[in-house]
Amino acid sequence: MFRTQYFEDYSIGHTRETLGRTITETDIVLHAGQTGDFYPHHMDAEWCKGQDFKQRIAHGTLIFSVGVGMTAGEINPEAMSYGYDRLRFIKPVFIGDTIRVKVTIKEKRDHPKRPQNGIVTEAIEVLNQKDETVLVCEHLLLVNKRTIFA
Repeated sequence: MFRTQYFEDYSIGHTRETLGRTITETDIVLHAGQTGDFYPHHMDAEWCKGQDFKQRIAHGTLIFSVGVGMTAGEINPEAMSYGYDRLRFIKPVFIGDTIRVKVTIKEKRDHPKRPQNGIVTEAIEVLNQKDETVLVCEHLLLVNKRTIFA
């Protein structure tokens, strides 16, 4: 689905939330294969029994990737991802946990070198089924301006 939004159309404080998605053992195994991260924290159920969480945990990068993908339901032809900042893994995600994502427009600023663009910062918060924050980051969007002042 397309939704055209220019820099001027974004409102600080506007929030949207995704539906949930349950993290499975298959997700973890596929992510390990794609990244080469076969650490026992993710792959060895017996080893994990002797660790703090007593069970396997999902890769933080898996939760980041899935969470970001969950927010990408609309295509805005006037914006593109400019990167991510301040990524933190707050709590572990386990097999069977269901995550959802809350996105809040945090900041808008002019691009320092491109007057035709602005930067919109989205605060990303991934929550589990207990409403606990498991991951946070900031997503930077490079957004076209509707009007350019010389």
